[in-house]
Amino acid sequence: MTSMALAPRTALFLPASNPRAIAKARTLDCDMVILDLEDAVKPEDKEVAREAALAAVVEGFGDRIAAIRINGADTAEHAADLAAVARSAAAIVVVPKVEDAATAARIAAATGKPLLAMIETPAGVLGAVAIAAVPGVAGLIAGTNDLKASLGIPAAAGRGGLSLALQLVVLAARAGGAWALDGVFNALADPDGLAAECREGRALGFDGKTLIHPGQIAVAAQAFAPTPEEIADARAVLAAANGGAERFRDRMIEAMHVAQAKLILARTAASE
Repeated sequence: MTSMALAPRTALFLPASNPRAIAKARTLDCDMVILDLEDAVKPEDKEVAREAALAAVVEGFGDRIAAIRINGADTAEHAADLAAVARSAAAIVVVPKVEDAATAARIAAATGKPLLAMIETPAGVLGAVAIAAVPGVAGLIAGTNDLKASLGIPAAAGRGGLSLALQLVVLAARAGGAWALDGVFNALADPDGLAAECREGRALGFDGKTLIHPGQIAVAAQAFAPTPEEIADARAVLAAANGGAERFRDRMIEAMHVAQAKLILARTAASE
């Protein structure tokens, strides 16, 4: 069962204009469903998608967190999206191309919803610390596709050129007490590549992965879940800890390690 206190490991984008995708999402083992009103929807379908998203979140997605991604502040659809999300049953609003704290604060106030800010531009990366500190910002999403484009990194290149930006997103999220979600993986027929990128994201400190296809859920969920070894070690740490710094097996543990162990077990329980 997903807890709003814990970051989602798997957050699936799907077009709000696609009723079959919405229906299928209710059967999928993801932590969050993001009904997209932005890139995944044709201009002529925006209004239909908006109404479909409102209806979908009323019906709900079971234990999955229901979110709606609105169109950006520089679009004609933005005001209508804000008004719709404000009256919706969505748990979270996802906002593309957030570049400053003022925008995040305005949207959080307008919708009354926790906000996931997508960091997709150089300005967004440089403003991420202030954005994550805004009350109501639940987390940051690294918008890796747009970041690569805006930085002039070839689409076929790896993520080496994004290393600093990705770490800054994680650092900003942690400083603000917010979630950090990694960007999408575009190659739908490359589960090994997806698994490798998920492992890289987890090693950087990301809590989970945004996804664009149901077939990516199981791979990402496994990569971002605590391993059996981590779970066993966490249980042993909690059993051994008596307060203060002490020797545990071949290392020293203290309150920080106890807190980490509790988080690992909380994430384990949330996925069961």
